[in-house]
Amino acid sequence: MKQAKNPVESWFSGAVGEPFAFQREAWDAQLAGRSGLLHAPTGMGKTYSAWLPSLMRWCNEHADGGPETWREMGTEPLRVLWVTPLRALATDTEENLKKPVEALGLPWTVQRRTGDVSSAVKARQNKRLPSVLVTTPESLSVLLSYADAERKFRGLQTVIVDEWHELMSTKRGTQTELGLARLRQWNPELSVWGLSATLGNLDEAMDALLGSEAVGGATRVDGPDHKEVEIVTLLPADVDRFPWAGHLGITLLPEVLKALETAGSTLLFTNTRSQAEIWFNEILAKRPDWIGEVALHHGSIDRDARRAVEDLLRRGGLRCCVCTSSLDLGVDFSPVEQVIQVASPKGVARLMQRAGRSGHAPGKV
Repeated sequence: MKQAKNPVESWFSGAVGEPFAFQREAWDAQLAGRSGLLHAPTGMGKTYSAWLPSLMRWCNEHADGGPETWREMGTEPLRVLWVTPLRALATDTEENLKKPVEALGLPWTVQRRTGDVSSAVKARQNKRLPSVLVTTPESLSVLLSYADAERKFRGLQTVIVDEWHELMSTKRGTQTELGLARLRQWNPELSVWGLSATLGNLDEAMDALLGSEAVGGATRVDGPDHKEVEIVTLLPADVDRFPWAGHLGITLLPEVLKALETAGSTLLFTNTRSQAEIWFNEILAKRPDWIGEVALHHGSIDRDARRAVEDLLRRGGLRCCVCTSSLDLGVDFSPVEQVIQVASPKGVARLMQRAGRSGHAPGKV
């Protein structure tokens, strides 16, 4: 007799579609208690590949119940820790993780803890952590410094380190590794998974994250080999002369405006906040009829204003958002059709990461 689908898998099939082979592989590895690295192109579903096994495991353990029984149960204690490099990414991740929990009526809570979170929320978390905590390396370090940290983290089962390529080989990456070492000391059976879309040295990246302490041995799960990327370069008509100062690319504003007209929604990345401010003002100076359709996003902007911009991007309410690295990573803005990079990014991996913010769904360019 065919075995019934796990409720979580049934939800995924209905809400997202049939899982890819690499997603099933990731689910099976985590359900078996192993640790590893999941590498797949942007927009292929890495978040649910890493997140859903924890819910599947819980549903398997409570298979005799159902939504009515689950509602009568107490809230699940801390089970999953999700480490992310960016506050904007934390907000988006929190919303994505909540979807299956709310749809299935599971007694799990999902919250984030970053510099954007109010002191009142942090005070409640200090008394009791949620079932799933989305946080940054800095906030995790603070939590681990508390006297009762071991008691709070004792029941932790899984740690997901999102965008591991962004943290690896940096001070924040070292901070993450130290936090993981402490958590493994308290939870020897802890399962740790890293997620990335732009790593080249995969085995070394996995070793850096897991070391020799990987539970059940390290498992690497690879998604499809590539995603189609189309790159167009905008060049000035005269390349023999360069501006004496600035080097901001504003001379190409007419060409950029034409590109903005051809797409429904665009992210325009700059490398500094001042450059973002200049481009935002220049675009509106030339196209005042776009007021309300062009927005600005960087780390110095008020938190509520940033969230409003992110919500508009998700709904497809913006023609263009001029931004910095504040929107580099993993944020799911499906309506975005193209990305414009002004000047050179720090490297090819950064360029590919930013390009991945457009066509953020399987099969899209």
